[in-house]
Amino acid sequence: MAPGINRLKTWLLIAAMGGLFVVIGSFWGRGGMTIALALALVFNVAMYWFSDKIALATTRSKPVTEREMPEYYRIVRELTNERRLPMPRLFVSEMAQPNAFATGRNPEHAAVSVTQGILSLLDERELRGVLSHELSHVANRDILVSSIAAAIGMSITFLARFAFFFGGDDDRGGNVFTLLAAWLLAPVAAALIQMAVSRSREYQADESGAFLSRDPEALASALRKLEEASRRIPAPATVAPAEAHLFIVNPLNAVRARGGGSFVSLFSTHPPIEARIERLDAIGRELRGERGPIG
Repeated sequence: MAPGINRLKTWLLIAAMGGLFVVIGSFWGRGGMTIALALALVFNVAMYWFSDKIALATTRSKPVTEREMPEYYRIVRELTNERRLPMPRLFVSEMAQPNAFATGRNPEHAAVSVTQGILSLLDERELRGVLSHELSHVANRDILVSSIAAAIGMSITFLARFAFFFGGDDDRGGNVFTLLAAWLLAPVAAALIQMAVSRSREYQADESGAFLSRDPEALASALRKLEEASRRIPAPATVAPAEAHLFIVNPLNAVRARGGGSFVSLFSTHPPIEARIERLDAIGRELRGERGPIG
């Protein structure tokens, strides 16, 4: 399994979103494109800069000391030393739903939070697999990647709305049916690509985490437990859909299970658990067949 495939896929998807931005922007002209991009960048830079504070607040995560949770610190310190990452700030959320997330604008300002539910559900080996996944998000700078995707997606939506309500660029013509199609379809297409980027990052974190822990079976076992529990135990109302991509499993699975239907899955931030486990099983076979240390 080539370790760079998911990373390449992510940037190809972002490039496709950039192409869509240019196409939609052609209806409005260069000035409109600049305005839309500037507005989206301002919003998303703020989100990028304060993403850790927002996520920690909405999940009611509290900092914990090494004296309070020595095993938590020991696992994270071992993994960060292995990956040559700075030690992140560690938190525990009061959420009953078993879950975990990592946030922060870069490895030097990262935070990792696990819920009370996950601490009571997983054994140490499985928890290590989950933390390997979350630290891989930090190492892969996924907050930056998701912020870029969100900025472009928001720009596309702005452009489509502006072009429809205020008319297209006169030099390019403002065919009302073309503008209506753009108004309806462009934001949907952007959202689909953005969710595909999110799913690609989850695959990448699974893969990187499996190689970091050298125990993909533990992460696969944890994912099975977390998926089942997330369908029974709802996340707090403070957790917004825009934050779902941060978690190792979708915290809104309980809502989807109560009637979200297959349409919602088209906009899922996470790949199907079965597909993730299948990939982890393949990594396990690869690791068992290797000779010498894993690079």
